[in-house]
Amino acid sequence: MFFPDAHLRVWLYGEPVDMRKSYDGLYALARHGLKQDPLQGALFAFINRRGTQIKVLYFDRSGWCIWAQRLESGRFIGDWRGLAHREMDCTGLKLLLEGIEVKRQRKRYRVMPQST
Repeated sequence: MFFPDAHLRVWLYGEPVDMRKSYDGLYALARHGLKQDPLQGALFAFINRRGTQIKVLYFDRSGWCIWAQRLESGRFIGDWRGLAHREMDCTGLKLLLEGIEVKRQRKRYRVMPQST
């Protein structure tokens, strides 16, 4: 399995991507869609419309690499409406690859200050 270093930046492309794209097509999406320079060493994750395939593009000092995964059952992304281009950490990418979609959590209860 693919486990990047913890200090790397990860960018998730927030729209469905045609999985027929290869190095140049994914590079163009990262460069123009995310407004990031892929040569700086960050990881760029792209997911197809059905949410069953993911490709991660990155540049390691010797050239371009694409890591791809296809799920037999389940989806990486359940709903595209709430997803936008965003930066996440490597832990978020690992959870996404395991099929766990990280969402913003709200606290249900407020802690009331104790009176003295």
